[in-house]
Amino acid sequence: MPRKPLRLIAGRTLLHRTIAMARAATHGLADVRLVVATDDREIADHAEEVGCQAVMTDSAISTGSGRALAAAQAQAELPDLVVNLQGDSPFQPEGALGAVITELRAGAQVATPVIALSWSALDALRDHKVRSPFSGTTCARAEDGRALWFSKAIIPAIRDEAKRREAQPLSPVWRHVGLYGYARAALERFEATPPTALERLEGLEQLRLLELGIPVTTVPIDPPLFDSSGIDTEADITRVEALIALHGDPTPPLP
Repeated sequence: MPRKPLRLIAGRTLLHRTIAMARAATHGLADVRLVVATDDREIADHAEEVGCQAVMTDSAISTGSGRALAAAQAQAELPDLVVNLQGDSPFQPEGALGAVITELRAGAQVATPVIALSWSALDALRDHKVRSPFSGTTCARAEDGRALWFSKAIIPAIRDEAKRREAQPLSPVWRHVGLYGYARAALERFEATPPTALERLEGLEQLRLLELGIPVTTVPIDPPLFDSSGIDTEADITRVEALIALHGDPTPPLP
């Protein structure tokens, strides 16, 4: 989607919405700096227009996390923790950003939020993937919260699904939220390693971490007011604008 961060969604740009959400989510947290990392001058100018620091990064950087590291390294004071909030995910669940920061400060090498899907939410995700098969990511996780795998397919497959629907309100599927927090050393190791084969197949940078043996801690969070797995296609914009019209706009105003 060309110039995606500058696309309007119900009258506000995607980037404007992401910045506003991030500011609201980190309000009251000590020692947090919000920076937009981009290789596009128009996007950087727009970030600064709405009052957010922007850092121009090398266009050869292939992942959002690599760009986040470059932005961190450009700071006068090098941070110990770096959070990569994807610019195309402005409708983050309330508390997700704070929960990731808390997990990192408790010692996690990498932390990322996940949402347990109800059966109706799983049905909606399946329907969405008929139209946009590479929009939305699911996660298989161990009981201790370690991520075992991420996929653009819906995982795990569910045997005896009808019986499970009768027995429990939640499906066994966890949806991944597009937000990653890193100890800087883990992020530096990630960026120093070329993309892996499975990462390239799925188009998911977090698979490089798993293939490197770096543990990824998943943080369960509550679902947002309305479900959005990120803005990847024209169909996503249409769907989100319809949800805003139905439920109201969840993006807070910028101060």
